[in-house]
Amino acid sequence: MACYTAPTAVAIATTVFRKKFPEKLHIGWFNTMAWGGAIALTVEHVSHGEIVPWPPFITAMSNPADFAAMLGEIASIGVPMTVALTAFWLVLVIANERVLGAQEKKSPKGA
Repeated sequence: MACYTAPTAVAIATTVFRKKFPEKLHIGWFNTMAWGGAIALTVEHVSHGEIVPWPPFITAMSNPADFAAMLGEIASIGVPMTVALTAFWLVLVIANERVLGAQEKKSPKGA
């Protein structure tokens, strides 16, 4: 229904505030992954008719009974998906930092 809104919200926030993040965190990597996932999920939801081009745009919002289910889906699927995405990004950042650190130790000091 609307699980894509969680990674989309985080992608919007990190894109808006990307200059606030230190360069070593590679926030561009995170944004690329978050936007890619958000766009892919949006396309999937459109293809299944869960998002339509007329108000209220998300079909679950047209029926008040479905609204609670939509919020539950965001909490049970969208948030864990976003947490997993963030964890994967952190693993990439840490691995990159370790690889660069190992390369700096191997290279001669004056080269």
